[in-house]
Amino acid sequence: MPTPVNKSYHFSDQETEIQFQFKDLRKIVLDLRALNHELRQKIVQLLLANGPMTVTQLYVKLRIEQSVASQHLAILRKANIVVAEREGKFIHYHIHQEQLEAVKALLLGLQ
Repeated sequence: MPTPVNKSYHFSDQETEIQFQFKDLRKIVLDLRALNHELRQKIVQLLLANGPMTVTQLYVKLRIEQSVASQHLAILRKANIVVAEREGKFIHYHIHQEQLEAVKALLLGLQ
């Protein structure tokens, strides 16, 4: 069965009314899944506190294996919460502030 890409979802109660397109709902779910892990939350907190960091700086600070850090960064990148920028031979990761603010605004809107 094909995915209803253009389908709209409408939720409302006495106080709140929310309407989403299917593609927007999928993106929201991807973002929330990416943030719903203790280690990824720690990565986000480190990047917010310290600014851009390399995977080496992250895995040393978190005391985890490099491959584990890379896997979690990949999930955060796919959700566009973390952005990677190459500087010479190093890749620096930083928070995509607008995306994180959008997730925050959505969550505050659901309260």
